[in-house]
Amino acid sequence: MTRLSGAVRGVVAVLVALLTVTAASTTARANADPVAPADFVALRTVDPTILQEMRYFTPHNFVGERIDGYRQPICILTRQAAEALHKAQTNLLSQGYTLKVYDCYRPQRAVNHFVRWAEDLNDEQLKGEFYPNVDKSRLFEDGYIAAKSGHSRGSTMDLTIVRLPATPTRPYVPGEPLVPCYAPQQQRLPDNSVDMGTGFDCFDTLAHTLDPRIQGQQRANRTLLKSTLENLGFVNLAEEWWHYTFKPEPYPDTYFDFPVSARSLAQRY
Repeated sequence: MTRLSGAVRGVVAVLVALLTVTAASTTARANADPVAPADFVALRTVDPTILQEMRYFTPHNFVGERIDGYRQPICILTRQAAEALHKAQTNLLSQGYTLKVYDCYRPQRAVNHFVRWAEDLNDEQLKGEFYPNVDKSRLFEDGYIAAKSGHSRGSTMDLTIVRLPATPTRPYVPGEPLVPCYAPQQQRLPDNSVDMGTGFDCFDTLAHTLDPRIQGQQRANRTLLKSTLENLGFVNLAEEWWHYTFKPEPYPDTYFDFPVSARSLAQRY
């Protein structure tokens, strides 16, 4: 009887262990990050010459900290958008310029981070640079922050032009004195972009692509970016000179949430 009970106890122990492993495996699968569809690519695999300054991986953005979901400073796009961007880059290289991307695919968790930040009216640490003339309570009403972003569909990017040879951008130092994003370029915080009249992510009407107050070389720079991209199927968001979407989008109604990382691309295989 003792021998039988020991055997039974052994079987029970094995079953408990198996159930524990199965439960842990199920939990791990449930908690695993989503992965990118097969037609999403790292931009560098399509065109390694396009500069990348992924702002939301750094604290130099309107929130003032790395944004949720940005695990590596890489640009991820649908293959169609990346290949069209490569054609634009080829065009600009022949004129002595290069493209530089600030943001590409953006996971929904990052958008949620923006929303939480916008709802916290006491957090205005980067107001002096990114939205000096906008009351933070109006960010949703004025359209600067929304619960969904076209970036999460994978074919939208924020970008600019840099004259060659490209001078490296001085690293941003958290806590350094802030300068309004519409100040003269030589006074703004570091960016090796040509002068577009405002910095990236400037919450101001001066950032509207065709704002009539932007003239001379600044307007010519915006026009060069706009004409180069629109000739290849990109559509500009009129309120942001840096914001373009490749059309037709392969995922016009899907908002993805896989993290920005090489692992999100590698794990799908």
